Amino acid sequence: MSFATSLLPEFDQEMAATRRLLERVPEAEAAWRPHPKSSTLGELAIHLSNLPLWGRLTVELPELDLGLPENANLVRVPFTSTLDLLERFDRHAREARAALASASDEAMGAPWSLRNAGRTVFTLPRAAVLRSFVMSHMIHHRGQLTVYLRLRDVPLPSTYGPSADAR
Repeated sequence: MSFATSLLPEFDQEMAATRRLLERVPEAEAAWRPHPKSSTLGELAIHLSNLPLWGRLTVELPELDLGLPENANLVRVPFTSTLDLLERFDRHAREARAALASASDEAMGAPWSLRNAGRTVFTLPRAAVLRSFVMSHMIHHRGQLTVYLRLRDVPLPSTYGPSADAR
């Protein structure tokens, strides 16, 4: 079994948990933020919906420069609706899964770089990027979103077991 194939069950589990949470994002609360320095609920949800795209780009490209104008849509996309959010997430998750499923062990071991306006932020093997920059990054922001939703009295779905709202 290839390394990429061994990641697919985890990928599927994390995507399903993330989608269940994104389904709960209330459009009327999109502009709410818990603190002036925090992202809005809508900005956080959009960021979370875009992270699977970064998984596909990690597999398909040797690097990603977030500081280039043509990549601005990877960083800042406006929240429009929960339906759009879910469609974006589903599309990106489907594309990332297909890219991951076809990745060879050689490709997973190849170096991948994140850049910002030409400056290298990090270079790691693709497998490490997928686990940290994509999956762990998603899990981190999903945790943030659960706090945002809890603060807005939105019932939370189960993630790794029942939530207080799913009992």
